[in-house]
Amino acid sequence: MELKLLIVEDDRLLAEAVSDYFTGKGWDTEVVYDGDSAVEKAERKSYQMILLDVMLPGRDGFSVCRKIREMTETPVFFITARVMEEDELNGYAVGADDYITKPFSLPVLYAKVMAMTGRLRGGAESEMLVRGDVAVNVRTHSVRISGETCQLAPKEYELLVLFLENPNRIFTRDQLLIRLWGYDFEGNERVVDNHIKKLRKALALSRCRIHTVRKSGYRMEVSI
Repeated sequence: MELKLLIVEDDRLLAEAVSDYFTGKGWDTEVVYDGDSAVEKAERKSYQMILLDVMLPGRDGFSVCRKIREMTETPVFFITARVMEEDELNGYAVGADDYITKPFSLPVLYAKVMAMTGRLRGGAESEMLVRGDVAVNVRTHSVRISGETCQLAPKEYELLVLFLENPNRIFTRDQLLIRLWGYDFEGNERVVDNHIKKLRKALALSRCRIHTVRKSGYRMEVSI
């Protein structure tokens, strides 16, 4: 079954980053930027998940969630910078299923969404991700390279999975920062280069190689 996601977020940069990430994972995403448009979408279409910002133009997220609950039991996941206890309680009272607080990393958001929809990797997706001589068990996070078990730090693991899921696709440093560190990460692009260097070292004996694309970013070439 195709997984459909509605993203309701007035921060267009964040909305684009979330949409791009979930699309890369096989979801069919739609984005709206205000509460009224969200209600209209929910009236006309069915989704497996709705990601809903609290602070929106027009109807706020609480009002939108209350209206959605009159129409559907689709899981609603609040994305918010508001962390006051009364806000959380209000969200649950109007029918929200969970919260994530800005800033957040996209892999964490994705894992929480998949767990909530009952499709945490290994359900809707195969447990094994194999490209060339690299094999990753996405449930246990175990990695084998050229037949040998390889221990990777969390960010190198996330980079590897991203590249394996998108062979030959070029990712800019900004895209990698947003996907793995979050759109509000305050560090610089050097952190990407450092983790790429470590991942390349781990892949030294593999036929899968990460190439630098001048003035663009990085891509993984997968050799069978």
